[in-house]
Amino acid sequence: MSEKLTRKKIRRDILRLLKNNGKKEYRAKQLAKQLGYRDNQTYSLFSDVLAEMDEQNMIGRVKGGRYSYKPRPTKVEGVLRVNPKGFGFVEVDGREEDLFVRPINMKTALDGDTVLVGLAAPSRGDKRREAEVLDVVDRHRKQTVGTFKKLGHFAFVKPDDLRLTQDIYVPREDFNGAKNGDKVVVSIDLFEDDKASPEGRVLAVIGQADDPGVQVLALAMSLDVKSGFPKEVMEESESLGVKIPQEEIDRRLDLRDKNVFTIDPVDAKDFDDAIHIEELKNGNFEVGVHIADVSYYVRPGGAIDQEAFARGTSVYLVDRVIPMLPEKLSNEVCSLRPHEDKLTFSCIMEISPRGAVKRYEIRETVIHSKLRFAYEEAQLLIQGGYPEHPLANDVVEAARLARCLTKKRMREGAVDFDLPEVRVVLDEAGHPIDVIRKERQEANRLIEEFMLLANRTVAEHVGKKRGAKPFVYRIHDRPDAERITQLAEYVRAFGYRLRLQEGNVDSKELNNLLNHVKGSPEEYVIENAALRAMSKAKYSTKNIGHYGLSFGHYSHFTSPIRRYPDLMAHRLLKAYAEGKSGKGAQKLEAQCEHCSAREKVATEAERESVKLKQVEYIRQHLGEDFDGVVSGVTKFGVFIQMSDILVEGMVHVRDMDDDYYEYDERTYSLVGADTGTTYRPGTRVRVQVAGANVESREVDLIFVD
Repeated sequence: MSEKLTRKKIRRDILRLLKNNGKKEYRAKQLAKQLGYRDNQTYSLFSDVLAEMDEQNMIGRVKGGRYSYKPRPTKVEGVLRVNPKGFGFVEVDGREEDLFVRPINMKTALDGDTVLVGLAAPSRGDKRREAEVLDVVDRHRKQTVGTFKKLGHFAFVKPDDLRLTQDIYVPREDFNGAKNGDKVVVSIDLFEDDKASPEGRVLAVIGQADDPGVQVLALAMSLDVKSGFPKEVMEESESLGVKIPQEEIDRRLDLRDKNVFTIDPVDAKDFDDAIHIEELKNGNFEVGVHIADVSYYVRPGGAIDQEAFARGTSVYLVDRVIPMLPEKLSNEVCSLRPHEDKLTFSCIMEISPRGAVKRYEIRETVIHSKLRFAYEEAQLLIQGGYPEHPLANDVVEAARLARCLTKKRMREGAVDFDLPEVRVVLDEAGHPIDVIRKERQEANRLIEEFMLLANRTVAEHVGKKRGAKPFVYRIHDRPDAERITQLAEYVRAFGYRLRLQEGNVDSKELNNLLNHVKGSPEEYVIENAALRAMSKAKYSTKNIGHYGLSFGHYSHFTSPIRRYPDLMAHRLLKAYAEGKSGKGAQKLEAQCEHCSAREKVATEAERESVKLKQVEYIRQHLGEDFDGVVSGVTKFGVFIQMSDILVEGMVHVRDMDDDYYEYDERTYSLVGADTGTTYRPGTRVRVQVAGANVESREVDLIFVD
């Protein structure tokens, strides 16, 4: 019997025993004895399940570590997540499964609200327990962004966030200068009757809805991305001096004579990391990873600090960057621009030719970057171009060592996700004129490897010490067994095999799968499915390691200009170096949770802004044919990933009129009853663009015979 089924049986046995014995209380060993779990292996698993049930509030616990029956609640609180089609799911702490809410049972709840729900009676065959909203405990949404539509003496704002399915009613006296067709920020003041619309006021006009730049900004703001800095933040930013005081330089390790350089995207302005490399007499290498010392300029509790924490991260949209810090800091004072003295926080490591860190020091430093490389320029040097370049040898040596670091990580079990990314080329007006794949070359990996190593070294510096103090770790849990099982079934439809052991997957098996699909038409589809099966990385003080990187200790240290957790890490490292205590674990954990949530918002805004322009681009190619790969199949249609431009669209069953198609849930296939024509994941197809809705970011396709 698999571990998953054994856990299920043990959980059922515990609940049955406690329920049948009313108010009787048992110690853990008494429970195990009653249930006949006597051997060490079974008792160990029983203890895990019991602790899990206790944590999830499934059983009662009294003083002395005794357990008793706890009646299941009929009402629970949770957070509502709404699907654009109107139904929703309520996430409840301690429950493995979300609760399903039909549109008719939503009442006045909106996406993100904390709600009290009543549980419907379970029935056989239900995949999810149903619930109905009884009350809105806390309104998450105080405002949103949408399109202003005037209707005589009143108006409605249609939200850009598709998860907000109701339009906002605005009376005439609250138009605030908005005109028909404007993108606006609107408050949500009143929503007490689910048969009427929510009511609000126009808070700000963003611009005309047909302006390409306004569309992107409005989309990001609708997903809770902050735009523009408050007055007090800008005033504090402008008061910062650019010139570094001599006494500050004197107290730091001076590295201005080192061959320090940066490698970044060609259009980057916020350079927060630089490196140097030198071969030592013993054959090892000194590698310095130098990070902008944002903590010197941004003081805890100040206006800049509070705003940076609220944002959590910079947001890289398809046409702009919305920075975490004002541009005076991100692009000027802190940015490691070439030919300027800059304050840095450095991790200086001695590394063997095989990639082992022999020693390290973490120091406050001052550097003077000799050169700023774009990735493309560094790549030319790596490939042997311009050997006479004064830093050619440094870049080539760095690339060679980075290769060793990559191989070492792979040997240790890191998962090598290498998803291709797209770059949407925009004209001056902001309209898309091309969609191309970004090339991730060796110059990109060079920087990535040194940053990974510095992040790991810093985390080990704190986490491996006896009586380790609270720190900000970047953690990544093992994949959920159910998701990995689904992934194994999914890739089987493509003809690939993913070996599992009791619902778990070894990282080397995942790498074997990713290596097998390299260069195939379905590469992107399978890598994307594998990535979705993974747990999500997040920030936490509770270090469980990083599964994807196969690191026991990992943190984020290398990007404090654009990530607040890195700034937190810098402050803690300095505090501990000075013998100070830093922050309490509970407060630090709350900050980690906030930063993880803000990262999620930023990731969604970045992804959706690219998707917006992809759909706008494909709309210019209505009636044209493209090659694609079936990425998914449902009873309603076939999802197609168009190979060259990585745009996903759907062929609806209603448009597949060449046969009568039936859905085979076992093989994720649509099969023609008469012809036997089959569409399953991995099928290569030719499709024509039939429609593209920029507002919903959906693309309709039809099969080409």
